[in-house]
Amino acid sequence: MRQRAMLVGLVVMAMVMAGCGGDTGSATTQADGGAPVTSAEGTTPTTAADEPTTTEGAAVDAPEAIRIGAVVSLTGGLAGGGAQVARGYTYAVDVINENGGVYVEEYSTSLPLELDLRDDASDPNQTTSIMDELAGSDIVAYLGGFATPVHAAGSATAERNRIPYLGVAVSTQALHEQGYRYFFSPFPKSPDMARTVFEMLNGLLPEDERPYRVGIFQEATDWGEELGPLFTQEAESHGYEVVYHETYAPGTTDYTDLILGARAAEVQALLSLPTPPDAFAIYQQMGELGWKPPFNLVIRGADVPTWNDLGAAGEGVVLSTPWHPALGFPGTEYVNDRHIEEEGRPADPVVGSAYALIEILADAIERAGTLDREAIRDAIAATDGLETIVGPITFREDGTAPVPNPQMQRIGGAIELIWPAEAATADLVYPAP
Repeated sequence: MRQRAMLVGLVVMAMVMAGCGGDTGSATTQADGGAPVTSAEGTTPTTAADEPTTTEGAAVDAPEAIRIGAVVSLTGGLAGGGAQVARGYTYAVDVINENGGVYVEEYSTSLPLELDLRDDASDPNQTTSIMDELAGSDIVAYLGGFATPVHAAGSATAERNRIPYLGVAVSTQALHEQGYRYFFSPFPKSPDMARTVFEMLNGLLPEDERPYRVGIFQEATDWGEELGPLFTQEAESHGYEVVYHETYAPGTTDYTDLILGARAAEVQALLSLPTPPDAFAIYQQMGELGWKPPFNLVIRGADVPTWNDLGAAGEGVVLSTPWHPALGFPGTEYVNDRHIEEEGRPADPVVGSAYALIEILADAIERAGTLDREAIRDAIAATDGLETIVGPITFREDGTAPVPNPQMQRIGGAIELIWPAEAATADLVYPAP
């Protein structure tokens, strides 16, 4: 972080009463790093042009830290993904603080980051109430959790409170079509996800071996309603046919009819976007019914490390997330090594995405030169080509940013990168075991 020497101009003003030996107004000053300059008469002392002052004239005291409010699902149905998000935030804050913190021109010094991490228990109502509580504190920005429902609540709350909000693990394009000014999300959106899966299949499989018969298990949510039709559109444009398309309610416990319908339709490629609990139920029941199509895309639901508990039923599913250690962007080695040391496995996919948000926010604060929320919001929006752990970031006007959309597969208990082919750590296992 760049450092800049503070210039302190000290001027003692003598007030002489006309025609008599009047009292001279006293003044107190102190050298660099000391108490603010004050005047006994309450007048505003003169300072150097770049020394911050209050309206009363006293030099502005720097806060002890830059506080960030992070509302993440650490318990409840989204906790598996929330844990990844929390680790990413924590790792990045630690790295920045170990390197001296973030330089803030307003105070002519660098300040450490302080993460105020709160658990919303996977409940969007709690997301809103916690964010409203944080708004009354001295946080400079919000960080979100995992999955669209909590981000839908979070982005609306941030807009109402006029506080910048950064989030990953949210792919709903519609959230960026609300005219929000404070919501930023460098994460693949539904159009990217729908397109990439078919580009990958056509890029990796010979024409006569592709799974042309597509089935869609569409979640009855805003995201499901957005992504389902996009899957159909991209399937047709890439030469595939949707032969089965059914909707289910989140939290459904019996998926037998859905599974048997897909099997009867001879589905070869099954596309879905369930929450982790729903994904577990679907694939456990598929295993019990003895059916799994040759290709399985499980967006979001298979991102959590406990997916391996499904054993053979969960083997070979494909994930769609924006980060894998094999992509090799700056910061990857530290994150992956620490994750292996602490968790006993390579870094989970969403850890890197969350880490990038801290990089973006720290850069924006430094460019803003102040802890003013509106100025930080403007600096985030102006981010242009910032190198991060997920690649270079440039925000569009709607708060999205072009980022990689790699595809991964669970192979032998590990998450292997299979697309793009030039960075792959393994070949696509097809048909799935």
